[in-house]
Amino acid sequence: MKLLKYIAVFLVINFGALAIGGWLMDNGPQTEWYRSLNQAPWTPPGWAFGVAWTSIMICFSIYMAYLYNLKPGNKVLLLFTVQFVLNVIWNYIFFNQHFIGIGLLVIILLTIVVALFTFSYKEVLKAKTILILPYLIWLCVATSLNGYIFFNN
Repeated sequence: MKLLKYIAVFLVINFGALAIGGWLMDNGPQTEWYRSLNQAPWTPPGWAFGVAWTSIMICFSIYMAYLYNLKPGNKVLLLFTVQFVLNVIWNYIFFNQHFIGIGLLVIILLTIVVALFTFSYKEVLKAKTILILPYLIWLCVATSLNGYIFFNN
């Protein structure tokens, strides 16, 4: 029962992060500024971002619930909070303020934090570590997209 409660809490927090990030990007991908950028040839179609982030946040919420159930404490929550903040502020920095270089730094830091989760707790979560891999893989793709825009605009 405790695990289900944790899943529900992390789902609310993670989808809240997506909502806040979406609000902060101020219609970013549909803006003339973004559409006029030289974008990577491997940029997915717009609908793929919604599908990816929905899937990622479901998996990550379950991952976090299992992790927090097994390793409750401030270290896990601190790392989660850093991840939350970096995830949310990237949208504002990149799409709203058009700070592509700072956005690249933020998304690199976010990727490092998610990699820390992945590798620091793989012995604790064992096979359940697979639940965070969509997030880590997507961040690698997103970092490459941000990097391409930074170096080609």
